[in-house]
Amino acid sequence: MAKVPNNLKFLESHEWARVEEDGTVTVGISDHAQELLGDIVFVELPEIGKEISQSSDIAIVESVKAASDVYSPLTGEVTEINEALNDNPEIINSSPYEDGWFFKIKPQDISEMEKLLDADAYESSSEG
Repeated sequence: MAKVPNNLKFLESHEWARVEEDGTVTVGISDHAQELLGDIVFVELPEIGKEISQSSDIAIVESVKAASDVYSPLTGEVTEINEALNDNPEIINSSPYEDGWFFKIKPQDISEMEKLLDADAYESSSEG
């Protein structure tokens, strides 16, 4: 498995969350998840303004192998989506932690981040 960035928090279902300077949280799927999926061919992103709950399904990612739900790591409101994924979903395969992010959330309660796995705990949970 590729090195997992230390500045991210994770759900066991392979979503990552990164707190930005403006207080929003960027969400994507891990390198491990994109490897399991294989070549990604389509992403269904949430609508801007959508209210979401922690651990609820919010997006769909489809590969040549399967379709998978993407779960929200936090409760909040979707403030931005990665429009580039509409035309180039394969960005997720090449850059899951940078260019391949899915959406941004304005969190309702940032302390929910404390419930997520840190990089070491995520790596341990993903190996088994």
